[in-house]
Amino acid sequence: MRRLLAKSGWSLNPAGASCSSFPVRSAQAGGASVRDFSKRCATLVWLFALILYLSHFPFLRLPYFWDEAGQFIPAALDLFHSGFWIPHSVPPNIHPPAIAAYLAGWWRVAGPSPATTRTAMLLLAVFEALAAYLLSIELCKGELCRGLPDRPAFLAIALLMISPVFFAQSMLAQLDGPALLFTCLSLLLFLQDRPLAAAVASTALVLVKETGVVVPFVFAIWLVCERRWRQAAWFAGPVLVLCLWVVFLLRQTGHWAGNAGFVQYNLDYPLHSARFAVSLLRRLYYLFVANFHWIGTAAIIYGWRKGLFTSRSWCVAWTLAFAHVVLVTGLGGAVLDRYLLPILPFVYAAMAAGLSLCPPLCRRVCSVALLACLATGNWINPPYPFPYEDNLAFTDFLKLHKEAAAYLARRYPGARIGTVWPLTAELSRPELDFTNRPMAVRSLPDLAAPTLQTLDWDSIQVLVAFSRDWDPPSNPFHSATIAGFWQKIYSEERSLNVRREMIPALVPFFIAGRFERHAQWVDIYVNPHMMNDHGY
Repeated sequence: MRRLLAKSGWSLNPAGASCSSFPVRSAQAGGASVRDFSKRCATLVWLFALILYLSHFPFLRLPYFWDEAGQFIPAALDLFHSGFWIPHSVPPNIHPPAIAAYLAGWWRVAGPSPATTRTAMLLLAVFEALAAYLLSIELCKGELCRGLPDRPAFLAIALLMISPVFFAQSMLAQLDGPALLFTCLSLLLFLQDRPLAAAVASTALVLVKETGVVVPFVFAIWLVCERRWRQAAWFAGPVLVLCLWVVFLLRQTGHWAGNAGFVQYNLDYPLHSARFAVSLLRRLYYLFVANFHWIGTAAIIYGWRKGLFTSRSWCVAWTLAFAHVVLVTGLGGAVLDRYLLPILPFVYAAMAAGLSLCPPLCRRVCSVALLACLATGNWINPPYPFPYEDNLAFTDFLKLHKEAAAYLARRYPGARIGTVWPLTAELSRPELDFTNRPMAVRSLPDLAAPTLQTLDWDSIQVLVAFSRDWDPPSNPFHSATIAGFWQKIYSEERSLNVRREMIPALVPFFIAGRFERHAQWVDIYVNPHMMNDHGY
């Protein structure tokens, strides 16, 4: 990468450089500088595209995963087929339609398929990386101007691109990756003292995800504190656009958020005081401890003690990061780590800036260790439950379900199949790319022992059980004390499945098929009467 950028005239040695030597500022110096800056950005775009598309190539044809299948792909298909801005094949909610429109546009050109969708989302990820890199330069340039031996922005973007949650989310048709793009772009423009452009970028952000409204809100408050009243007023625009979307949603659905269940789960449920506190601790744990982030956190503390992070740019960034964490903690029933993606570039930039102040040997060892640990986190799962979408575990999940769906379609094409979400959607909706035709599915609430013990077994012919959660032997929720605490805080069981070895004693069927992949599994149970009646 250094050789490629050096050929384009992008120096990697900041020693003795002035602030004006950095591309973010030099782009304002004149026509020649603008052209030079554009060439350098084009070089980075090609570089990031090469890295992202080559590293994700084995996964481009994977079918759709969990929330993709449950909300975002059906919403985009409704827009693509019928022109409905509000989905009708799945319950509508407050999520704005920008990404659905983006995917529908791609499908008009290349056809609706997982490969087209993954390609489109990776293109956004390329620009996410570029925006994060330019923002890191803007945040770190004050420290670079003091003659530090390394350019923190390169380490920051390397940490982001190799981090498990960014690597996984960059190919998924969900909202948090695109929200990262417009959050970084808005903050970059704001720090460059271009508030009108920042307001435009913030408008695009709220059309991607409604929680992005925290960005113009923070900017407006900051400008008000600086008594820049007119510029602060520009950030009312993104809020107005979001309000117009909510009004449209209210007129079309009768509810301002699309449906009451969405509000209950994502607003009423998380605002319980104890639940909010535990969820906030989980957010902070992910940002500053998980995936060996504690190495970077130590660097942040070291940099802070050395007088780092006192500039206006860092104060704005930390304020925005704090506001975002509080907002997604209070407005999200599921404590998903991908909700933190929009502020992850700030955190990695701070880690890189802190490491740049360390002694050379310490800096190199800690940087390599952090990069290596983040890289291995793409394949090595933590010793506790986590969402599969946080790393490449979701690819094992999809491959397993694709294999099981093919088996069911081949061996039991007309059977009544009982199972739980998301396999219910995978078997009944061919557009999700698991089966060629819909299968008869009965949706069960869960696979917990009380459900299996009271189930009418004559109503189904095949039962499919699978690992919905990561359940390693070290799972702390095997402890009755921890599980009880969790149920008390969240008013729910940690897992909706009984453990795999307990299911045969609860199901009066025989096991016809077993599929396993990296400790994930799918088991297929068949009614013996079906074998006699149909000759399967």
